[in-house]
Amino acid sequence: MQSDSATLAKAVEIRTRDGMRLFHRDWGQGRPMVFVHSWAMSSAMWAYQVAHLSEQGFRCIAYDRRGHGRSDPTSRGFDIDTLADDLAAVIDQLGLEDVTLVGHSMGCGEIVRYLTRHGSRRVAKVVLLAPVTPCVLAKEDNPFGAPMTYFEELREAWRTDFPKWIDDNKAPFVTSETSPQMVEWLVDQLRETPVPVAIAANKAMVNADLRADLGEIDRPMLILHGDKDASAPLDLTGRITAQGVTGSVLKVYDGAPHGLFVTHMDEVNRDILAFAA
Repeated sequence: MQSDSATLAKAVEIRTRDGMRLFHRDWGQGRPMVFVHSWAMSSAMWAYQVAHLSEQGFRCIAYDRRGHGRSDPTSRGFDIDTLADDLAAVIDQLGLEDVTLVGHSMGCGEIVRYLTRHGSRRVAKVVLLAPVTPCVLAKEDNPFGAPMTYFEELREAWRTDFPKWIDDNKAPFVTSETSPQMVEWLVDQLRETPVPVAIAANKAMVNADLRADLGEIDRPMLILHGDKDASAPLDLTGRITAQGVTGSVLKVYDGAPHGLFVTHMDEVNRDILAFAA
């Protein structure tokens, strides 16, 4: 039976500093885990992590980023600082302490900036899956990024036919063994994201430069990354992130793509559990 405090926490309506309502899912009891989803998806993507970990003595909270899923529709407030503030709103308004933060892809950047912008007092540990950190945009001092023209061409493709782009690019996100039904479930989340939101979120991700943030992180960090990740190549993101965070642990999954949270869910769930416990 849930305690009164847990019941009250689940009833909280989370509001951002600028009044956006953030939808969240809240399962289980115990030490909290907060899940931050990927670009153009929703909290639903964490279904198979939450189903497992909430049965292992953790309270699992996953929220929809502003403009995504069932959160208030908007294309404003898409910069890394505001998105980090939204994560802070989730943690603060639910009264969470001793939190394990879990992010995937773009969500990892929001976690990193949260830690440097709001501090780590409420955080125990951090898990990053296939991070796009620390900086995906090429600059004079950042040869590991892609040129701005690459991202501009992507956004133009989304403006003209987002569903086609999704269909054309879904194969590398998973493996050949992934069921068609699972792929369609993932694709549906992308299709449901409004095009202006997808573009705004991408701009927030591309414009974020978190290289200086990495050295300030003072919590244990586990990075899980596949060596077949076409969206966030391991050597350009995961390895550099691990090198920048003192004491972090990088675990590389052989053959894993960007969507390792479903393609390698048993390993991912097992590693998050062992690290958080």
